Amino acid sequence: MGDAYGVVKVAAVQAASVFLDREGSAEKACRLIREAGRNGARVIGFPEGFIPAHPVWYHHHSATGALSNRLATELFKNAVEIPGPETDALAAAARDANAYVVVGVCEKLPNTLGTMFNTQVYLGPDGTLIGKHQKIMPTVGERLVHTGGFGDTFGAFQTEFGPMSALICGENSNPLAVFALTAENTRIHVMSWPNHFPVSGDPLRNRVAIDAQSFAQMSKAFVIAACGTVDERMIEMLRAGPDAEKFLRDPDCCGGSCIVAPNSRVIAGPMGAEEGILYADCDLEIGIQMKLRHDFAGHYNRPDIFRLHINRSAPKLYAVHGGEAPEGPDKSPHQLRHRALGTALRHQRRRAHRLRGGLRVDRLVGRLVRRLVGARRHARTDGTRGARRQEIPERRRASAARRRLLPLRQVPVRAGLGADEGRAHEGGRMPQACGALSAPAG
Repeated sequence: MGDAYGVVKVAAVQAASVFLDREGSAEKACRLIREAGRNGARVIGFPEGFIPAHPVWYHHHSATGALSNRLATELFKNAVEIPGPETDALAAAARDANAYVVVGVCEKLPNTLGTMFNTQVYLGPDGTLIGKHQKIMPTVGERLVHTGGFGDTFGAFQTEFGPMSALICGENSNPLAVFALTAENTRIHVMSWPNHFPVSGDPLRNRVAIDAQSFAQMSKAFVIAACGTVDERMIEMLRAGPDAEKFLRDPDCCGGSCIVAPNSRVIAGPMGAEEGILYADCDLEIGIQMKLRHDFAGHYNRPDIFRLHINRSAPKLYAVHGGEAPEGPDKSPHQLRHRALGTALRHQRRRAHRLRGGLRVDRLVGRLVRRLVGARRHARTDGTRGARRQEIPERRRASAARRRLLPLRQVPVRAGLGADEGRAHEGGRMPQACGALSAPAG
């Protein structure tokens, strides 16, 4: 019999946001998820920044213009907290659809002002929030409102169909990101794209087709490329001017959603500028056939020559000296428990280190004391020897170990020296007064 990999029905949602309306966009996303689920889709991908919008006004207005500032403020006011009411609603829709869902959102952290992330939210068919991915490098105008994510949200996640992954827009052509997900054996990959590119470049659909086929060729995964589209609400709110409006109404400027197989063949789409849901049946055994030829994270590579390291941690900007920084409300109880456990373990290691250090000092002091006692005992026996022996410099006769102890020794002198007899002499030297070191007569 052997293993069975099956056929998975997937869907790419191509739609316009309810521009800069968080609640309206979330409601529309939930409706489209349930529709795709009713049509049998088990994996559903959405465009970039679908809730509440993508900052496309920077294609048409200056970064510091009044309209840009106003729209950017509205973007933050309508950004999504994860978890939050919008993710709860999306998770319920995913449960109703019995599907894995990837939705593009503009994310903000709870109790903060001003910082946002370009994020994909991962939802499971059981209604759970699986995780998220924050775009690691904002592109062009995004840099004015988005900050980059870190390695802690990068990587494939597990599904009943095997590892699955997602990236946003230009990340899908990042060679290192593509290889990292290939090395994590992704089988289904979701690309989230905006509704249009800058007016000076090639149409969005051209780039989407190239990157989707390229990713499929490298990873041998199925690729769901979900693009946004333009509607009247967005055109009106952008106030972009006659030339820009003409551009936005051109059917070639937006859309282009498609689904690509591991052999780089387009099996669904590309779509035009219309709203809709694109479907395809994905036979996962095609991935096996293609990886038997080229498995770039396996038999068709050379780890003795090439190696890629991924940093899964996130840097910490703020910390309290001698303690932990206050925890933000975005930390889950699970994360807080792990943080508390980590703190306790660090304290235990510090105590153990101090104890080991104390034991090492005790052993060293014990050895020194034993050597000093032995040196004193030897010094007492030296008093019975002839005075000529005392004329020999003490350091010349001492062993290497005893030389180090000479400054601490009591050096004897010949009998009859009075008050100086048996007294430690500074620097370990013999007294020079009273002729004490002269040889006996005759």
